[in-house]
Amino acid sequence: MFTLIRASLRVLPCVVGLMTMTVNTQAAESTEQIGYHEVKTDSQGKIMPWYGNGPSQAYDHVIRLVWNFWHDMKPCANGVPYYLQHQVWKPEEDSRGLGGDQISMALSSWALLYDYTGDSRVLDNMRLMADYWLAHGLSKVNDEWANLPFPYNTEQHSGIFDGDMRAGKTFLQPDKAGSFGKELINLYKITGDEKYLRAAIAIADTLAQRVKAGDADNSPWPFRVNASTGEVHTVREKGKTFRASYTTNWTSTLDLFEGLQDLGRGNHTAYANAASIASAWLKQYPLKTNKWGPFFEDVPTQDYSDTEINGDTMAMYLLNHPQFDARSSEMAAAILNWSDHMFANHEFEKWGVTAINEQTAYRVPGNSHTSRHASVELRYCEITGINVRKEQAIRRLNWATYMVDTDGKNRYPRDDIWLTDGYGDYLRHYLRAMAAQPELAPNDQNHLLRTSSVIQSISYSGNTITYTKFDARSKERLKLGEWAPAHVRGGAMKWNAGAKTLEISASEKTVVIERE
Repeated sequence: MFTLIRASLRVLPCVVGLMTMTVNTQAAESTEQIGYHEVKTDSQGKIMPWYGNGPSQAYDHVIRLVWNFWHDMKPCANGVPYYLQHQVWKPEEDSRGLGGDQISMALSSWALLYDYTGDSRVLDNMRLMADYWLAHGLSKVNDEWANLPFPYNTEQHSGIFDGDMRAGKTFLQPDKAGSFGKELINLYKITGDEKYLRAAIAIADTLAQRVKAGDADNSPWPFRVNASTGEVHTVREKGKTFRASYTTNWTSTLDLFEGLQDLGRGNHTAYANAASIASAWLKQYPLKTNKWGPFFEDVPTQDYSDTEINGDTMAMYLLNHPQFDARSSEMAAAILNWSDHMFANHEFEKWGVTAINEQTAYRVPGNSHTSRHASVELRYCEITGINVRKEQAIRRLNWATYMVDTDGKNRYPRDDIWLTDGYGDYLRHYLRAMAAQPELAPNDQNHLLRTSSVIQSISYSGNTITYTKFDARSKERLKLGEWAPAHVRGGAMKWNAGAKTLEISASEKTVVIERE
């Protein structure tokens, strides 16, 4: 059975106390444990974060723990950072190579983290990762699927990405290329470095050239394809043929095309055509059938699996792109309902929380999947004003904090310390949740939570916050817990003293907020 195969890859002996232990009738003083920590509850016996006096302290704390663990991770013997060659962290090193979307996930999270902290080390790490993948992992310019990133290093410490974890050398995953291309545009906007934009254009050109209309069994681009020959990965097993021709992870590819069109770079007509084909396919098939798979690099082609990540990522896209369809919010709600039904994990319900499982082939609650689902729920609450999902979403975020140890290790329940689920695909969900519901951000710190542009630099000082953006006109949301603003240079402000939130309508690239 596939679940046994999956388990053999992902399940290690549990940390002591990883799952629940004995029951204590005094809920607020429970000695039971989830992840690395004893369970803390409120007066109603509902789960609270393990750290501090509530979400506004705890979420900031775990974000910083997770980032510091990543930043301080040792390099491998060949000098390459561990997280560029392994998908699982172990002190003695793990035998598996890179996670398929690992670099792009980290780039996505770190961009938000830089805005939140102003820590220049975050930008340095973004450039390091992108530069390394571009230098060591692209298909050849004369390949059928040219200039796309390979998602895996088949020879672990070769320093080269050259294939797919399951399909082998020369195979790649076009959806992961779209994710990387989107992040390269963002990095170009941050740094001004044209090499990132050129690489994004090259990725988009190949994807636009290779798009097809698709049907119920074939997405506009396949899940696994041989970069050299254009052959879709095919497995024959027990008289049946399985083709890796379908996946639903295309929202980043749509963002890639839109980003290049907005910049006026690349082939505008080809990108518009490809985006139209992909959007029509999403509306015709998965948005009607709820066939939201596959995603994971370690799932064999013959073992189709629906995934929370594909479904809920599409829901977030719909909420952030209301122009996609007149019913975008309704479509997002339908996906959230589907995820709740398909992936609900009831092991922790005595603490008032329903965790979220990873996928249909591996029904295990995940730190990244539970926090992602929560962040989309909170964005839905913000967009629609319908708050029925809010309380449960916050409990889900509370639950996911328990996977983070005091040194920043972030363990998957009953499993490994995955450098996807625990890092790039974890931290961003807390930052997005704070942006949607600022009461979850610290009450005693200043932070930029959201921008409609891209932040190129930001500085938090005792008396001012200064930031420079890619676009002159933009909107920002900040939470100011250290002091109240007196006025803003470079835009107009709306200050909510009770919520400590500051909304900026910027008219210049550089904005300066001065304290009262």
